[in-house]
Amino acid sequence: MLPSLQESLDGDEKELESSEEGGSAEERRLEPPPSSHYCLYSYHGSRLTQQRGDSDDGSPSGINVETPPGDDFSLSLADTNLPSEVEPELRSFIAKRLSKGAVFEGLGNVASVELRIPGYRVGCYYCLFQQVKLLPETVTVGSEQNPSECVVCFLGGSEKGLELYPFLGFGGLELDKYIQGLKNSMNCEEKGLETHIKSYLSNWFEDVVCPIQRVVLLFQEKLTFLLHAALSYTPVEVKESDEKTERDINRFLSVASLQGLIHEGTMTSLCMAMSEEQRESVVIDCSGSQPQVYNAGSNRFCEDWMQAFLNGAEGGNPFLFRQILENFKLKAIQDTNNLKRFIRQAEMNHYALFKCYMFLKNCGSGDILLKIVKVEHEEMPEAKNVVAVLEEFMREALAQSF
Repeated sequence: MLPSLQESLDGDEKELESSEEGGSAEERRLEPPPSSHYCLYSYHGSRLTQQRGDSDDGSPSGINVETPPGDDFSLSLADTNLPSEVEPELRSFIAKRLSKGAVFEGLGNVASVELRIPGYRVGCYYCLFQQVKLLPETVTVGSEQNPSECVVCFLGGSEKGLELYPFLGFGGLELDKYIQGLKNSMNCEEKGLETHIKSYLSNWFEDVVCPIQRVVLLFQEKLTFLLHAALSYTPVEVKESDEKTERDINRFLSVASLQGLIHEGTMTSLCMAMSEEQRESVVIDCSGSQPQVYNAGSNRFCEDWMQAFLNGAEGGNPFLFRQILENFKLKAIQDTNNLKRFIRQAEMNHYALFKCYMFLKNCGSGDILLKIVKVEHEEMPEAKNVVAVLEEFMREALAQSF
């Protein structure tokens, strides 16, 4: 039996909070402030990172300002906003990972790092990448002829919180994509490039972690319309908005969709079916202090999850919003799979057909689920007949409700 919406939310909120606080009583008393940091290192030496190795928890045993002796590489600090007394601990942690061969170019990793000051464990995303154009801080004798490699580290929140971003996300691997943007910036020829890169690094938390939170706080109860548009693949048009807000809305819609979670062929057919219906785009007008939404649909499922987001807003943890969004998608997939199972049973059993109908009535998202299974069963005659009967039942139920 699936857990209820509230049980699912309570469990994930507690798990995130536990991860933020740490395991021991002393760690729980030292809660991290809502801040983020970055470090950019220049990497020189042998490519030990080509060899795969098992990673450990990476906690440094002591402060070591220099790269550990005996390793055929060096790390030079290029830029950071970490306190100077903490940065050597992070450098020691990264050096250990490099020496174990646990870092691969262009593929980010997430771990938990314990810093001596202020004394709590913090989530750390780190990634090795190659650059063509060298920053002044990273230039050494002879390095002008060879591409340089850099290691960038983003610190903030917990390991569990950051893991939601490299591996579940908008258009692919979100933090890895952010690093690609950094790499592109470092390789271009522009005036004021150093200032731009420093700003790009320092804004990573705002740009990657906080967009979902900003959308929730902006839309409030109207968030249900965005959730419905994302699940139903209804096109959305944003008007009279600044670039940042429009980017946040599009990010939310992309992360909230089931893309990557259902079969690619089903996704394509579903988008085509929605286009053939010639439905009007959802229009979001941001010209006023509060966005106005037109031509939007909703259902009970999206309204329930909208309320879950608003309840999460009381805690102010941006990672919790992403966890709620992932739970929202997980529940939609579970409901879709349940409906498909009922349909297979209904091909041979009239009582199972009734179960399908009752499930569609009670799940809160029958309008969307029926569209998904319809395109999936288009080439299966028996299942297609079951879906056609369910559509007729749902139309009759809708007519009687009015």
